[in-house]
Amino acid sequence: MKQTFVISKCIFSLFLLVFMVLCLYPQVSYADTPQDLKIEYDFSAQTLSVTITHPSFFPGFHHIKTVEIEKNSSVISTTNYDKQPGESPFTYTYKVAAAKGDKLEVTATCNLSGSKTATITVSSATK
Repeated sequence: MKQTFVISKCIFSLFLLVFMVLCLYPQVSYADTPQDLKIEYDFSAQTLSVTITHPSFFPGFHHIKTVEIEKNSSVISTTNYDKQPGESPFTYTYKVAAAKGDKLEVTATCNLSGSKTATITVSSATK
């Protein structure tokens, strides 16, 4: 009987601890990193399309905060967002001048948790 009480007390304490963490840090319970990041470069239009998969029930509160673009390891653009489109995946398009052989790297960062990076090497046939 005493052993059952001790086990029940431990389980209850663990449950209470998890509940308190979720209440004190609610972003832990529903924050996730971007699931997928795809980039395409249109050489003729000199545009970079960034397609991000990052589902969120509250896109004004939990969203992609920044999209950073690097060309050949130098940051050329950092765009900050206060919300994201409601549907996922969604695409942002950026004007980026690039030449054949340039390496473009894009990092999408969630405002609550994590980031995802994708890289592409520009070719004249890239689209």
